[in-house]
Amino acid sequence: FPIDITFKSTNPSGWPQIVVSVYGPDFFGNDVVRGYGAVHVPFTPGRHTRTIAMFVPESTSRLQKFTSWFTGRRPEFTDPKVVAQGEGREVTRVRSQGFVTISFNVV
Repeated sequence: FPIDITFKSTNPSGWPQIVVSVYGPDFFGNDVVRGYGAVHVPFTPGRHTRTIAMFVPESTSRLQKFTSWFTGRRPEFTDPKVVAQGEGREVTRVRSQGFVTISFNVV
């Protein structure tokens, strides 16, 4: 999807990131998260292609896994900022879930 955004900054530290959340139907037709990922927006002019490794949060116990599968309520992040930040994610159990490729045209 084309997105037109203009950024202005005096300091490139903490440059904007794009957070991607992918949803899709499960076996019962419920919309569930299929993956999360984030990538920094490049700031040099030109065409840039970035591949984002996607991940999905997992339940910690077998009982929670069965309950979430049965009810159709899988674990997901309530705040998308968690994906872009590194702090607090080391205690979150996640599973790798494929890749998304994004192309940037920076002027």
